[in-house]
Amino acid sequence: MTVLRLVGTVLPSGERQEVFVQGGLVVERPATGEVTTVHTGGWILPGLVDAHCHIGLDQHGGVDRETAERQAIADRDAGALLVRDAGSPTDTRWIDDRPDLPKIIRAGRHIARSKRYIRNYGWEIEPDELVRFVEQEARAGDGWVKLVGDWIDRAAGDLTPCWPVEALTAAIARAHELGARVTAHVFGEHALPDLLAAGIDCIEHGTGVEPGLLAHMVERQVAVVPTLIQLENFPEYAEQSAAKFPVYSAHMTDLYERRLHRLRDAFEAGVPIYAGTDAGGVLGHGLVAQEIQALTGIGMSGEQALAAGSWAAREWLGAPSTLQPGDPADLVVYDEDPRATPAILTHPRLILLRGMIP
Repeated sequence: MTVLRLVGTVLPSGERQEVFVQGGLVVERPATGEVTTVHTGGWILPGLVDAHCHIGLDQHGGVDRETAERQAIADRDAGALLVRDAGSPTDTRWIDDRPDLPKIIRAGRHIARSKRYIRNYGWEIEPDELVRFVEQEARAGDGWVKLVGDWIDRAAGDLTPCWPVEALTAAIARAHELGARVTAHVFGEHALPDLLAAGIDCIEHGTGVEPGLLAHMVERQVAVVPTLIQLENFPEYAEQSAAKFPVYSAHMTDLYERRLHRLRDAFEAGVPIYAGTDAGGVLGHGLVAQEIQALTGIGMSGEQALAAGSWAAREWLGAPSTLQPGDPADLVVYDEDPRATPAILTHPRLILLRGMIP
């Protein structure tokens, strides 16, 4: 079997190395046999990670297999070789049998409060059903469950928490018993204290994270996946709702205006931050490079932002995070150092997925 050879500066170590690939894995230098050099020069790093993505979903709900395939290919071609699918109504298990498509870590289907989320996206239930549905999605997913923590309450005219703390505490405890972590969509401030008290593992978006919560989040290493490019839609959401829900509109505007400051405070306090695009709803796929670049806007250095979308995110998700012998040969090569020039991330020179050029 042919061995592939690459030479370049390997991240995160920053050392110039030879990388040998055979049978889908990084291997030791072969003593004998045929070796084919596929690339020399540049920067080599573990495949990028989109830690909030929705393969199998668009703005109307679940999509057909052909559409899901196009979504997965777009993510792959952008260098996202590992995806945490943060909720989808579509069965995408067939992708696991495709060596040319990214590995997906699934969170099952969104679990939302009745009539408090986007139609056709998630299960819509009441609090007394939460534990049962968390059990169901923990078993359906790959170690994650996705809750909708807050959404507009039309009676109140604003974002309000979707779940009482008692229901959250029982449901999250059950997920942990089953070996699953729990994440939650949260735009606003008011749902966060109960979610944190209940033991949530991760917050999606996080525009409502206030200073008084940071010490608890750091102590428990509750992560935030801010989906910064998705947050750019907040002004549109505010404008669309201004006439009917003026309080909600003003709240979304305020969340948008505070977003960078609040997320910077979280990062500087030591809250783990990871790159996720929220692709698959209103956003297209293949945007992970732009999301990593956007993380520098909350105070991350180029290297920290890159780690949040590559090796650090892989470690957080329990996936191999280096390119040592025995690791999967999932890697991306760039002509320039992406730590110093984040814009180069939109131009991968070479992608290897399971040791193959897709």
